Amino acid sequence: MNIESIFHQFSTTDSSESGVGLVGAGEFGATFVSQIHRMKGVKVVAICDQQPEKAFQVAVQSADWLAQLPLQAVLEATGDPESAAATALACIKSGKHVVMATKEAEIVVGAELARLAKQHKVVVSPVDGDQPSLLIGLIEWARLLGLPVIAAGKSSESDFVWTPATNEVKAWGQTVVSREVGQNFIPNDHHSWGDVLANRASVPFDLTTVPDLCEMGIVANHTGLLPDCASLHAPMARTVELPSIFRPIEEGGILSGKGRVDMFNCLRRPDELSFAGGVFVVIEAPDIETGKLFAAKGIPTCPNGKYILIHNPVHLLGAEAAMSILSAVKLGTSCGGRDVRPVVDLIAIAQRQIEVGELFVIGTRHVISGLGHQLIGAKPMSPDNPLPYYLCAGAKVTRPIPKGKIVSCGDVEIDSNSILYQLRQSQDQHFFPH
Repeated sequence: MNIESIFHQFSTTDSSESGVGLVGAGEFGATFVSQIHRMKGVKVVAICDQQPEKAFQVAVQSADWLAQLPLQAVLEATGDPESAAATALACIKSGKHVVMATKEAEIVVGAELARLAKQHKVVVSPVDGDQPSLLIGLIEWARLLGLPVIAAGKSSESDFVWTPATNEVKAWGQTVVSREVGQNFIPNDHHSWGDVLANRASVPFDLTTVPDLCEMGIVANHTGLLPDCASLHAPMARTVELPSIFRPIEEGGILSGKGRVDMFNCLRRPDELSFAGGVFVVIEAPDIETGKLFAAKGIPTCPNGKYILIHNPVHLLGAEAAMSILSAVKLGTSCGGRDVRPVVDLIAIAQRQIEVGELFVIGTRHVISGLGHQLIGAKPMSPDNPLPYYLCAGAKVTRPIPKGKIVSCGDVEIDSNSILYQLRQSQDQHFFPH
């Protein structure tokens, strides 16, 4: 498909350049600015950046200023959920399109932002260059072709690189020796995937992070695909194994059903292609003979050819983001799903005893210290229901939370002036009216 021809033929605006504002000039924003000056049709006319510790105090005021500028769209890339929510709301109300790189806000109130955008005849979109948007595009590509999606997901941000000569495994900047990984790098035919994956997982590395589950939760809310389990399977797997692993249990895989979101940690030798940060779908072949034909052409399939891997092994951060902006400004279309709904929530679990008076704070890699993470079916906020993970940020603990307990809304005190909190209340009222 010739994307340039589509934009040329169906653009709803004239050929003049569209003004774009950037909020958050970090890694993502910097790559966006570096790339967009080479393009025609869009230009950055305003850049806003905030010190993280000041983000909450100035977010609303800064968003109001931004909303008054002569912009057609805003790329929100602060990584701060409260600031992102405030910016998105102000821009929507002022008739500006919003492209959201801050997934920490999207997972909490994405459905409400999409609903408000339709009301105000603008677009709120996830951003190409990050995994959720790229994966949603891959899923919808398969659906449009009538190829059933068995599983969809991403790889972790770090490959797990095994060196045969030393049995060393390197990941996340650390190196360990693991005979189990070496012995299970190429599984024997008589081993089950459960045994193989358990042996590989003996290395002392985290197999999931909060951003992983956050991103897969966003994909679920945009596509209706569901996580197979609350913590995701997140196997350590070689790329060619994915169509064998991500298939139903009764057919030799690990899934309890079809139409699932998950992730994996790319296991490879140093001389093999990286998959760090890429996305994939496992689809069902039109028939076994077609699957075998694809396998003969080098496309990874399960042993009988029934399930096929389609993948994009890279994401290019802000260098791809302009595609989402062009889609919003020129076509009036989001890069996300057409019917965004609160299907799942990312929720928090106490990893230790948490005492009254403690304040939850977002730290490195968007993690809130002391809290684990899971994906569960979305529920409206109430004292006994789980509190969405990123609504914990800035909340003060009002009663002891034992280790292993899900953090509920009744466990903390949240600032009622929080825009993220207010948007979530509105989302609950519209999607859970009873």
